[in-house]
Amino acid sequence: MDFVAIYLLMLLCLNIFTNSFSKGIPQPSCIKSERQALLKIKQQLKNSNMLDNWMARNEDCCKWVRVFCNTVTGHVTELQLGNSNDTIASSRSKKAESLKLGGKLSSALLDLKHLSYLDLSNNDFDPTQIPDWFWNLTSHLQYLNISGNKFQGKIPDLLTNQASLVLDLSFNNFTGSLPGISLNVTVLDLSNNVLSGSMSQFLCYKEHQMKLEVLNLEGNHLSGEIPDCWEKWRSLVAIELCNNNFSGGIPSSMGALTSLESLHLRNNHLEGEIPDSLTNCTQLLTLDFAANHLSGEIPPWMGERLSKLIIISFQSNRFHGHVPDQICGLSSLQILDLSHNNLSGNIPSCINNLTAMISRKMSCSKISYNTSKGCFFDNMALMMKGAVLDYSNTLGLIKLVDLSDNNLSGEIPTEMTMLTGLLSLNLSKNHLVGKIPSNIGAIKTLECVDLSENNLSGTQLQSFSASSFLGTKLYGPPLSTSKTQVPASKIVGEQVDNRTQVDWNFICMEFGFWCGFLCVACPLLFTNSWDASIFRILTKLKIKHF
Repeated sequence: MDFVAIYLLMLLCLNIFTNSFSKGIPQPSCIKSERQALLKIKQQLKNSNMLDNWMARNEDCCKWVRVFCNTVTGHVTELQLGNSNDTIASSRSKKAESLKLGGKLSSALLDLKHLSYLDLSNNDFDPTQIPDWFWNLTSHLQYLNISGNKFQGKIPDLLTNQASLVLDLSFNNFTGSLPGISLNVTVLDLSNNVLSGSMSQFLCYKEHQMKLEVLNLEGNHLSGEIPDCWEKWRSLVAIELCNNNFSGGIPSSMGALTSLESLHLRNNHLEGEIPDSLTNCTQLLTLDFAANHLSGEIPPWMGERLSKLIIISFQSNRFHGHVPDQICGLSSLQILDLSHNNLSGNIPSCINNLTAMISRKMSCSKISYNTSKGCFFDNMALMMKGAVLDYSNTLGLIKLVDLSDNNLSGEIPTEMTMLTGLLSLNLSKNHLVGKIPSNIGAIKTLECVDLSENNLSGTQLQSFSASSFLGTKLYGPPLSTSKTQVPASKIVGEQVDNRTQVDWNFICMEFGFWCGFLCVACPLLFTNSWDASIFRILTKLKIKHF
């Protein structure tokens, strides 16, 4: 979840406004003791090329790069020492490496008594345990980001005296159990560490309502059941518990989270049915329960009570029964992935009521959620082109239906072809019969289609004339009904009627790459400083395999 990106953008705009407003007004110089503290901090760092003007002869440290001061008092309030993420750095590797800080953390940070914002993300610090004194900074900071380093050791309880605190400790090597947090922590990202044990001590036994809005524990070694004590966490907007070892059922007390918009439980060992208490979570936009052992029928109330849903991903579970007709009531739904289950019956003929999949207009490229600290961006692992891709920057552009590897029967409803905004359609590995609807060419945005391993009659796609696909991005002759495998090099390289021959069982275009590229490139065309923009852009595109 890229909640940090929009938060940094808001701070950047605030700084630009403040600097513009204060032009012509004498600004106070930095405090002498704080300048000395900054010089001590630099002495402990390696590869500090980006801090070249941090020198004693430059007396006004408020003019040093990546240092921001209060325009009235002159106290240092922000240190923005984070580096660009790997995606950006890969295109400018030499410069990016020269900007990465190394060495050790200096206790002189404690001398910056008015520091409220500290970003040390994506650097190259020594892989050692963070000293105990460092955690005292959380008592007066409002934002701390040390993600993407090699920090080790256990995380102590995280306490703050501030009204709110954003903490990003992700992508390190922290071990041990989850730390306790004070009730004023609003964002906590501990994802992609080596944390283990149960959530019980962290989650339960709270006397007061917690203010936490975003909880990200993805990619750790947490285990045991997800505790059934969520009643004191009613401010939560997003929960990310993917890629852990949780077992048991989805706790019914999650129904108390009436502000919840995003719930990710992917790739655990959860079992049982979806609890009816989730009918109270009427603000939900994303439900990601994929790659678990959940069973039972897909609840019809989802299409009635959770009317704002944009994403449903239940793939690779043990759901059975019919696809409920009530799903058709989800007019905002853009991604429906029910693949790899035991669903039976017909595909609902009302599927054309999924009106968000009909529009050909470009949606917002990201799916964002509001918190008191601004917006964050949701992400989702989707099966595209035979691999699981993690979409964030282009997630809002994806419109997908995947019902593959079930026991669905009957014909492909002609109403399916009314979803004229679809990018991907996968109905393979079912028991569908009849003919492919003749007007499938009306889905002009379709870039990926798989109807293989069904009982479709006739000559399938060979029976359609080229005019059936005019205006779409699907082209080239269909494969024959034989299962002869052709080497990939042959399929890619051969030319047929001046177009590349492609496999009609699996056809995809490089849509995600170009959208992601444009999201990065366009802002840079309109800024005076490439470095300033790069350091504030957080994009992630990773390939995962289950």
